[in-house]
Amino acid sequence: MRKIISREEHEKKRKRNQIILAVVLGAVMILSTLGFAFQNAIFSGSSSYGNSGLNQTTYNGYTFTNQNNLWYIGNFSFTYLPSEVNYTTIGIKSASVYQQNPLYIYSNDSGAQVEVTTDLGMLAQRVQQACPSPATGIAVSNCDSSLPVKTCSDNFIIIQQSNNNESITQSNGCVFIKGQQQDLTKLADAFLYKTLGIKQ
Repeated sequence: MRKIISREEHEKKRKRNQIILAVVLGAVMILSTLGFAFQNAIFSGSSSYGNSGLNQTTYNGYTFTNQNNLWYIGNFSFTYLPSEVNYTTIGIKSASVYQQNPLYIYSNDSGAQVEVTTDLGMLAQRVQQACPSPATGIAVSNCDSSLPVKTCSDNFIIIQQSNNNESITQSNGCVFIKGQQQDLTKLADAFLYKTLGIKQ
């Protein structure tokens, strides 16, 4: 049988539960803040931990910071530094063409695709995979039929394996990044450095 308690006892119990809940929530908040501060101190290479967690280099007036094997300038991230990607880019437009516009991408390489999607995705309205139309001059036999088919009238980046010379070119709205499989991420970074104005 349930014990009958007075209103006063019920009120005391309710206040006690509120105090316990407030103490628990306060402890969680304090521990979270301490954990975040500790993690931030490690990753920022603060003076209490020395500079072992911080690796920086400067290129063309931009400071790159290495974290988790990626090079960062603000929110933009790259696998390679500009000095490591010496490729010629032809006709590449500035990043303003992607701002608040849809961007479509087709890629033979997931690393290169992630690189472009991550950086230009911060500027574009959205980034979506697509299949190149035959009008682009790219023959693709294994493209997912559920994806939209796009032409060079759209902002379309095509990253494709090629055993010929590496190239980064733009024709109308199409950017063609071609090269050997192991070089596609480097080529994607070269394109990003050019379009973001980091490397001339």
